[in-house]
Amino acid sequence: MKISFKTDSSEQTEKFGEALSRYLEAGTVITLDGDLGAGKTCLTRGIARGLGAVTPVASPTFTIVNEYEGGRLMLYHFDTYRLSGEDDFYASGLDEYFQKDGCCVIEWGEVIEGALPEETMKMKISGNGDERLFDVVEEGSVGAENIIRAATEAGCTIL
Repeated sequence: MKISFKTDSSEQTEKFGEALSRYLEAGTVITLDGDLGAGKTCLTRGIARGLGAVTPVASPTFTIVNEYEGGRLMLYHFDTYRLSGEDDFYASGLDEYFQKDGCCVIEWGEVIEGALPEETMKMKISGNGDERLFDVVEEGSVGAENIIRAATEAGCTIL
């Protein structure tokens, strides 16, 4: 089931992430795909805040993965933009994070498509200015009803 909604500000994008975090469990994997500046890290910042992470979120562009603790769940925030594909992902041992007791949010998930678990939630983000369009193309383990509930709680416009 495809789910589409929009946010009107970076604050609302973060608010959606925070609301979504209530429905995440250990083992949840979410991919975020979109152009540079689309709001991937902004959404992850909201998820981290909702989980209770104590460290400010920054894009893991050069480190590949950042770990955020202190909350209900560990958050593993990936940026796979610089990887050459799933072989590079496996060779780096990054797939081991899928077995850890936490939630994985992966920016540029399309780069490692073949390495992703079956129950991955996949989102595409587009837009310019303050408005962002979110297309959830696969709901994964989070479930459509919870995604819609989080978007509604954050005041997003369901399309």
